[in-house]
Amino acid sequence: MFNATEQFAELNKTQVAHATKLAALSIENAEKLFKLNLTATKAAFAQGVESAQSVAGVKDVQEFISLRTKVAETGMQTALSYSRTLYDLASEAQAEYSSLAEEAWASYTKAMATIVDKASKSAPAGSDAAVNAFKSTFAASTAAFDQFQKATKQVVNLADASVRAAQANAQKVAKGRKAA
Repeated sequence: MFNATEQFAELNKTQVAHATKLAALSIENAEKLFKLNLTATKAAFAQGVESAQSVAGVKDVQEFISLRTKVAETGMQTALSYSRTLYDLASEAQAEYSSLAEEAWASYTKAMATIVDKASKSAPAGSDAAVNAFKSTFAASTAAFDQFQKATKQVVNLADASVRAAQANAQKVAKGRKAA
């Protein structure tokens, strides 16, 4: 005999486990972002103090112009480094969230398929058409979600390649200015 309550209770336990993983992952990524921002703030403060001390020791205009260029280059390198690290953290988090979502979806579809299969075996005579319609609808929605997931991965990969190309270009420009 099919007991839907037990099946849905098991499905709910699995979903609670996934929600717990999501919460832990969110906290872990928030900690990484906090550490990055704290480190960046400390570095910016140290650079500010160093720049102020350097400006205080300037003796002529030529030295001031040279110092200004050095400070600008340092600031540009720091900003590029921060943005690169921030992007890497975001990309890593996105991959982890995607993996968790895929795991949750696979678990959900497997559990629902099992529930539908067991329910169909316990269905009263003459309900074959309704059961088959439900199975067909469930299979179609699963296929649609899988296609959506594949398209999303393609967009994310394209965006990642574009951002990495922009970062590489920005680094080339910064190095070119430094050499000039």
